[in-house]
Amino acid sequence: MSRDPLVVGNVIGDILDPFVKSATLRVLYNNREVTNGSELKPSAVANEPRVEIRGRDMRTLYTLVMVDPDAPSPSNPTKREHLHWLVTDIPETTDASYGNEIVCYESPRPTAGIHRFVFVLFRQAIRQTIYAPGWRQNFNTRDFAALYNLGDPVAAVFFNCQRENGCGGRRYQSVSGWA
Repeated sequence: MSRDPLVVGNVIGDILDPFVKSATLRVLYNNREVTNGSELKPSAVANEPRVEIRGRDMRTLYTLVMVDPDAPSPSNPTKREHLHWLVTDIPETTDASYGNEIVCYESPRPTAGIHRFVFVLFRQAIRQTIYAPGWRQNFNTRDFAALYNLGDPVAAVFFNCQRENGCGGRRYQSVSGWA
């Protein structure tokens, strides 16, 4: 039985194929590092995180993808994967703010259930023009990587997030306003 949190959290399978980690990816929201499976509130992830990358070669560039595979709800992910952020040409040993933001950061706002938000890092073989998809929903990380010859991911990390107020269940209100 695998103890890899990416396997346990079904990130491997739902979004990614198995890969060998070969870079260090640190994602920090308000100086709190994201660890696989950690619970973060929407208010804590409202602003773009600091993303730090460490690898093997200072001249290397990376592409970062952030997706929600559980949109609009984990029980019915018809919009899997929702693209929350896409940054290319991130120089190694810096952070994502030095890269080329292709799709701006969209803060997680899950409406039902517990959603996984996944950061996937790819090592770029070359500097190339990557185009923003015309949509955020139904993005496919595997297809994106194949389209731009990015190969396998070199690192990934995910956190869980759910609506802050209430339990995320349905709220019923009669049309007349009477309960």
